[in-house]
Amino acid sequence: MRKLVSFLFLAVFLVSPVLVFAQTEETVEPVTESAEIVATPTLPLRPDLTEKTEELVRPFEKLLEEQELGPVWPTNPIKYAIRGAISAGVPPNTLVLLLLLPVIAALIAAARHLVGIRGFGIFLPAALAVTFVATGPVVGIGMFLVIVAVSTSTRITLRKLKIKLQYLPRMALILLFVVMGVMGVLFAAPVFDRPDLADVSIFPVLILVLLAEDFSRVQLGKSAKTAVSLTTETLILALVSYVFLTSPRVQQFALLNPEILILLVAVFNFFMGKYVGLRLREFWRFRKLISG
Repeated sequence: MRKLVSFLFLAVFLVSPVLVFAQTEETVEPVTESAEIVATPTLPLRPDLTEKTEELVRPFEKLLEEQELGPVWPTNPIKYAIRGAISAGVPPNTLVLLLLLPVIAALIAAARHLVGIRGFGIFLPAALAVTFVATGPVVGIGMFLVIVAVSTSTRITLRKLKIKLQYLPRMALILLFVVMGVMGVLFAAPVFDRPDLADVSIFPVLILVLLAEDFSRVQLGKSAKTAVSLTTETLILALVSYVFLTSPRVQQFALLNPEILILLVAVFNFFMGKYVGLRLREFWRFRKLISG
């Protein structure tokens, strides 16, 4: 149980810089009428790419309208395809999110292959980053900690009561208590005066439950220390990916230069896959051996 408390403390410590960053953005004063008007449209800070709102969609559409295109071949086929999809009703923010998913996948792969940060694979940190985009990092991490705490306490209670169940029925029972815990958080939204808690959809909750299931599986198969380590590294990767997903400059580059973005990601993955040397953490781990 002390390991779980340590994990909760570490997760709160990790989210503190995000809180400070968010507060810094909120304190920015609005532009006055006398200020100089810039012709280039700006994207909203930290937009939710999973929502289709006029405030979010219109800046993307204006960016595309102001971009001058040459012939379709050989350098602009995806640009024309994007405009055709948007004219057919596809939200531009959905296309931006799809274009950025390979970017954060490459980022997570680099963190594993070059740095040595493991996490729960590639899909789960990427999905958790999208969850943070939908809920915000504070609410997302808070919900995740509740889910992990409920699932871990349920597993410990079953073990102390000497209730032996097969894996799938046990996980189904844990999921029942996890759902009750999430409902308790949603019921407490009016008490804490947090409307963002009440707006949480089922999609981010399912992703968080999936991560909690991996946490429980690793904790059962290996150790609580390994589960805490992998979960913490997954949260770090998800937060870094969240910053990339919500960066207006990255979104603008992805939308206006999709061919270049795809080419850069493919080349980066290719050369990264050819690397067979030590990771950065291994350089630190074996520093005495290397220096000797």
